[in-house]
Amino acid sequence: MSAMSDYLELKFLDHFTGTASTSAPSAVYLGLSTGSLGDDNGGTELSGNNYTRKAITFATASGGAIASNANVEFNSATGSWGTISHFGIYDASSSGNLLFHGAFSASKAIASGDILKVASGSLTISAT
Repeated sequence: MSAMSDYLELKFLDHFTGTASTSAPSAVYLGLSTGSLGDDNGGTELSGNNYTRKAITFATASGGAIASNANVEFNSATGSWGTISHFGIYDASSSGNLLFHGAFSASKAIASGDILKVASGSLTISAT
C-alpha cells in the first residue's frame, strides 16, 4: 500500500487547478525506514552505516498503479540498519521532499555486510 505525502498532494492540487506550474523531478529516489514515514514525513529514514537513497525508475502507469521497472540495489551495510519495513520515494538523492510512502509486503532485517535489493516490479505505487 502507498500514499501521497502532504507535500505532493498540495503540488498536485496547485498543478491541476492552474494555481502554480510545477514540473516533475528529473529523477526520483528510494529511501528506507524501519517504520512508517507518514504523509508529513514524520518518520525516520535510515542514516549511517553506508546507507544512501538509490535512484528508482517506473514503467508507465496502468490500472491505477505504477510499478518499478528495474532492480534497485543498496550499498553493503557497514553496520545494522535494523528491520526495514517501509519506503519513501523522494525528489532528491538527499534532503528534498517526500513524494510517496508505503510499507513493503515483508520486512527484512539488514545486518552488517548485507545488501538490500528491491526486485524490478516489486514496488508498486497506487492511486486509489
